[in-house]
Amino acid sequence: MTPPPARSAEQRKKDTLHRLEHDIDAWVATAGEDGGAPYLVPLSFVWDGATLLIATPAESPTGRNLVATGKARLGLGPTRDVVIVEGVVRAVTPEDLPEEDAEVFAGKTGFDPRQLATRYLYFNVLPQRVQAWREENELRGRELMRDGEWLVAD
Repeated sequence: MTPPPARSAEQRKKDTLHRLEHDIDAWVATAGEDGGAPYLVPLSFVWDGATLLIATPAESPTGRNLVATGKARLGLGPTRDVVIVEGVVRAVTPEDLPEEDAEVFAGKTGFDPRQLATRYLYFNVLPQRVQAWREENELRGRELMRDGEWLVAD
């Protein structure tokens, strides 16, 4: 099977932004600050054009890792059309999250952590590095963002 031609960097960025705006779920990878075993979970997210908003129980391994390290990696899409986001993370309590943001999150994801007995935290993930590729022919040039700056103009 011959893969489709490699996309331009501009098209990859456009496709990545579309995925961030329209996808609902991502795989979120974290690890403890002691270098312990990585932890991987699927979580729903909302993209506001600059950050991703996720939520997870405060006492879960993911919640504890995010608070401890302030770092996460997210994987979106299937393996033959993947977007990898590495970001810095800031925890936000449900009380401190603007009501509008909580409503947007609940509306898009169909999940409202504020309604649960288990204490959840929200986390803003500010991307620092973004990569996107489909096939081997897109491995070169897969980095679209570095140090929080897009490498491709709009």
